[in-house]
Amino acid sequence: MISFKNLGISKPILKSINDEKFESPSEIQEKSIPIILSGRDVIAGSATGSGKTLAFASGLLQSSEKGKGIQALILTPTRELAEQVTKALTKFSRYRPLSIIAVYGGVGINPQINGLKTADVVIGTPGRILDHIGRNTIKLDKVKTLVIDEADRMFDMGFKHDVVKIIKKCSQDRQTLLFSATISKDVVQLARAYMKKPLQVSVDPYIDPKKLDQVYYDVADDVKFSLLVHLLKNEKTSLGMVFCNTKRNTDKVAKHLRFSGIDALAIHGGLTQSKRNNVMKLFHSGESCVLVCTDVAARGLDIHGVSHVYNYDIPWESKQYIHRIGRTARAGKEGKAINILSRKDYDNFSNVLKDNDVVIKEETTPDIEKVVMRTQERRPNKPVFRKVKQDNKHTPY
Repeated sequence: MISFKNLGISKPILKSINDEKFESPSEIQEKSIPIILSGRDVIAGSATGSGKTLAFASGLLQSSEKGKGIQALILTPTRELAEQVTKALTKFSRYRPLSIIAVYGGVGINPQINGLKTADVVIGTPGRILDHIGRNTIKLDKVKTLVIDEADRMFDMGFKHDVVKIIKKCSQDRQTLLFSATISKDVVQLARAYMKKPLQVSVDPYIDPKKLDQVYYDVADDVKFSLLVHLLKNEKTSLGMVFCNTKRNTDKVAKHLRFSGIDALAIHGGLTQSKRNNVMKLFHSGESCVLVCTDVAARGLDIHGVSHVYNYDIPWESKQYIHRIGRTARAGKEGKAINILSRKDYDNFSNVLKDNDVVIKEETTPDIEKVVMRTQERRPNKPVFRKVKQDNKHTPY
């Protein structure tokens, strides 16, 4: 078995890896770290949770020196991923201290301006990085390593032109590392225009399809929420993620789950950063076992131990289905993806089946207690129930 030492990683970083109890490199680390340490540009096809942060950290931490200006820039699509990467890099640089700062919107800009004056490594979202460029509070001419993390997600969110503007502000004599779950046309175009003879590295999907059970239920509109409550109470969910397509529906579903005695929290882009951080802290700690979310949480958040993914709304973009279900069945553990269909979901579900190599079997809808979704606040743990038997006479999908 290959060890981290065999990959050429320096002793200070190896010591921090040992402190984190990492036993052996993941596939993406084994394939990409030697290339990254050689100084080559790299395009890596790798999903969240596969160990890519350590892969690019091993190179940029070794090449950066304290007090020499900003020598490494990591672009991320979301604030949560920026925070997550910052925490990881801080751990890995424990024995080679550097000034590492996260830069993103939704929080005060003045502390960031002060931090950037002495920063060696910056992790940030495109919008706020451009804000600092416009204010002349960030200098990127000394950047040795540029990392574009979750590139496909970044482009899906409309950041392609922002990323290009930032690239043009970086030193031309740099190493560029691009990580993406899928290698889209936009990713290829960017690589051709702004990378130097990049080597491409890909790994097997991090999801273990043999351990991921994918099912769907076909129900009437007015039974959809009741089925979700029933499944959350009977599926023995340890940590579950419930996906909705809109912020409004996310809040509504989370609120009514709490009314039904289920400890659920909502997270989406409409929350303040402090609220989003607090929600993730509670979910990571296990104090809440159900996270109701939009796709902002499908990518970039490293959440361990998710046993179930529930698609309460089938995603508008078929490829988003793969990103959602990728939150479970990780690292050899079993997981289950449950899709709850009503008539409005049929078109989206057809696209999921057409565009992705997945096998999703239909389950018979059980007898359930119908939960009445109230528009006014009710005390938690006091759900209103009405016994119903699911009517399966409507045309099945």
